[in-house]
Amino acid sequence: MKAWQVRELGEPRDVLALAEVPDPEPGPGQLLVKVLGAATNFPDVLMCRGGYQVRPPLPYTPGIELCGQVLAAGPGVTAFGPGDRVIGGPVMPYGAFAELTLMNSGTALPAPDGLDDAEAAAFFITYQTGWFGLHRRARLAAGETLLVHAAAGGVGSGAVQLGKAAGARVIGVVGGERKADAARALGADVVIDRHAQDFVEVVREVTGGRGADVIYDSVGGDAYTRSTKCVAFEGRILVIGFASGVIPTAALNHALIKNYSIVGLHWGLYQSKNPRLIPECHGQLTKLVADGAIKPLVSERLGLEEVPAGLQRLADGDTVGRIVFTP
Repeated sequence: MKAWQVRELGEPRDVLALAEVPDPEPGPGQLLVKVLGAATNFPDVLMCRGGYQVRPPLPYTPGIELCGQVLAAGPGVTAFGPGDRVIGGPVMPYGAFAELTLMNSGTALPAPDGLDDAEAAAFFITYQTGWFGLHRRARLAAGETLLVHAAAGGVGSGAVQLGKAAGARVIGVVGGERKADAARALGADVVIDRHAQDFVEVVREVTGGRGADVIYDSVGGDAYTRSTKCVAFEGRILVIGFASGVIPTAALNHALIKNYSIVGLHWGLYQSKNPRLIPECHGQLTKLVADGAIKPLVSERLGLEEVPAGLQRLADGDTVGRIVFTP
C-alpha cells in the first residue's frame, strides 16, 4: 500500500515521504480498514516537528483521525465486520495518511449516517473535544455567552456549532474576512476580526460590561492573556491547546480577584481514565447530526498525494475548517 512516512523531524513539507509499505495485518481486537477520509489536526503538525507529547519512533505514518471501511477483523472482534463504516483514531505507527490502516475495535465508533466520508473523518476529535470541554468541564448553560478563539478553525468551528446547539450566545474571534465569513455561516452571533478589532473591547460592549461566561481557547499566548480581561464573574476559561506556539503563564492572583476559573481539557485522557464517556458522548453528537445542529466544516477535500502541502497550510495557519484527504 501507499503511505506517507515521517523519517526525520521537521516541517511537514520537508519531512514527509510517500512510500510503498507492506499492508498491515490486524491483530487481536483490531480492524483492518480502508481509509475513506483522513482529517488533518494540529497534533499531526506537532508530531512531525517532534513537539507533541506522543512521539512515535521513526519512521511512522502520521494522521490521527479517519473514517474507514472495515476490510477484515482480527481475532476476538465482534462489534464490527467487513463493510462497516467506522471513525476514530488509528493504531500508531499505522497513521491515517495511507491507503490502509489499523484501528482498535474497542475504540472505533460507527460513522454517523448523516455525514459523508470526508465529514465523518473530521467529526471525531473536533466534536468530542468540544462536547467534553463545553459540557463536562465548563458546564456551559443556555443563555450564557461563549467566546470562541479561532472560530473558523478545526476545533473552533465545532465549538461554535455546539455552543449554538446548547442555547448559548456565541462570539467568534477570527483572523481575516474569509474566516469571518465562515464563522458567520457556522452560526456565530457576533464575529470579531482580530486584525481589525480589539476582541476585549467588543466582548465588553456586546455583553454590557459583563464579559464572556465561557472562553474556548485553543490558541494560547496573547489570546489567553487578553481573555482574562473580558471573562465574566464566575466565568470559565477553557484551555484547549496552544496553536500560537506560546504557552501562557497564568496569573493566579488575577483569577482570585476576578473570581474566574481556569479549566484544562486533555480529552485524550478520557480514553484511559473514563472511556465509557466517549461512546456516550458519541451518541449525543450523532443525535445532533441527525437533528441538523452540527456538521463538520470541510473546506478542502484533497487526494493522498497532497498531504505535505495540505498539512503545511495547517501548520502555517492558512486554513478554514478542516482539510480532509481522500485516498
